[in-house]
Amino acid sequence: MTIRTARLEDAPAIAGLSTQLGYPINPEQAEERLRDLVDRTDGAVLVAEEEGTVIGWGHVVGVQRIETGQSAELVGLVVDESHRGHGTGARLVEAAIDWAVRHGFRTIHVRSNTVRERTHAFYERLGFKRTKTQVAFAKTIGP
Repeated sequence: MTIRTARLEDAPAIAGLSTQLGYPINPEQAEERLRDLVDRTDGAVLVAEEEGTVIGWGHVVGVQRIETGQSAELVGLVVDESHRGHGTGARLVEAAIDWAVRHGFRTIHVRSNTVRERTHAFYERLGFKRTKTQVAFAKTIGP
């Protein structure tokens, strides 16, 4: 398995994996979003590839907040259900941490839905500590 930066041609696999995670998007949407992300320097979309097939992806970004200062945030991570439990997710997290360190960040955060208890245990095994529980809100503000 190799970890590399995502390319536009990874969009169909990224869409399928996002859908597995419960965030359904089609390949065209994934390509449009990737197109906006691949050349940015404030984050990275990483993919895990095995024998030419994308089996997972992670998205890490740098953030600046008044209350907490600079940090990196792992804003997305998914591994194909048939490859879970074999170290792919850990390798993607490691690559995200490497990106964060190379870009001068000393802390990395990750958020996970409260119902994803298996995921919480995964992050704790990797050394992440629970810091708070939140309620997320969204409001549609445009067409």
